[in-house]
Amino acid sequence: MEKLRINMLSQATSVDGQGVGSAFLEQVALVKECDDIFEVDVNSQKHNFHIHHLHTVNPQYRLRLNTNHHIVVAYVHFIPSTLDGSIKMNKVFFNFFKKYVVNTYRKADELVVVNPAFIPPLVELGIDKENITYIPNFVDHEKFHKLSDDERNVLRDKYGIPHDKFVVLGCGQVQTRKGVLDYIEVAKRNPDKVFVWAGGFSFGKMTDGYEELKKIMDNPPANVKFIGIIPRIEMNGIFNMSDLLFMPSFSELFPMSILEAVNSQKPVLLRDLDLYEEILFKDKECYAVGKDVDEFDQQIKKLASDKSYYEKYSKGSQVISDFYSKEHVKNLWREYYPRIYNKWKDTKTFRK
Repeated sequence: MEKLRINMLSQATSVDGQGVGSAFLEQVALVKECDDIFEVDVNSQKHNFHIHHLHTVNPQYRLRLNTNHHIVVAYVHFIPSTLDGSIKMNKVFFNFFKKYVVNTYRKADELVVVNPAFIPPLVELGIDKENITYIPNFVDHEKFHKLSDDERNVLRDKYGIPHDKFVVLGCGQVQTRKGVLDYIEVAKRNPDKVFVWAGGFSFGKMTDGYEELKKIMDNPPANVKFIGIIPRIEMNGIFNMSDLLFMPSFSELFPMSILEAVNSQKPVLLRDLDLYEEILFKDKECYAVGKDVDEFDQQIKKLASDKSYYEKYSKGSQVISDFYSKEHVKNLWREYYPRIYNKWKDTKTFRK
């Protein structure tokens, strides 16, 4: 059989600081490695592809949904309910956008979800479960890995952080959904520790809670540093510079920053959300959890003072890291594209 021609369509990298953009770059690079069976292009205007894979729901890609000349795969990085608390829009337009997203998913031949928790809501929206596949994101261990103490200290010097301080890292877009207000409150209760937030207002004043959060960023507590949006190539150092990743998000899509951070073999503290339970192995106690500021505060104090407790969750991070390995996920894609091609080929008239 000839190689499958795949066109990857995305605008995710046009906005800095988005996990979706990181996931897109990783997935495209991974599938390109399978050049024995795939030919991969990105945002091509050609029409001779077997598969168009939509990574984002931009309007310019809608025309790709209305043809019988190729198979359309849509990546589901979010469902409409997860948009609440992320972007502040006019209510009428926001409701229109949610309907637009649902309609895009319905028009696609196949959906790929990055979180299995998305499958039941999509089925409720009328999408055939047989056309939904769960394939997780992954992280390249060559890009994200543990650094030496000397390398860590060089980075701490860069950001003016003493070598002996316990550093709590938060990362992601600065928005209400990410739990930034709880993060700041916990920091106030731990003045002996340094709290660093990597990320900014990727969507500017459209960000939910912008005014309140901007005031905090402009005048943070003495032990809090907002270091802005960091280029992804530098994030391995930021993860290693910290002692703990603390993400108090109220909702998440697929947490690329968590998958990247665990490769530094540091513990992770998260809000106790259902969506983490399967993808991050709650049954194996791979990460620490809290429900509110009081519990987050207790967890951080224990992780900073109890060596065995800290070591337990360091090992948990390693378990997560091993599962989301490059080779494992590559094999899933090698199986996926040929499978859906064979499933749909008799219904399409592919162009040469």
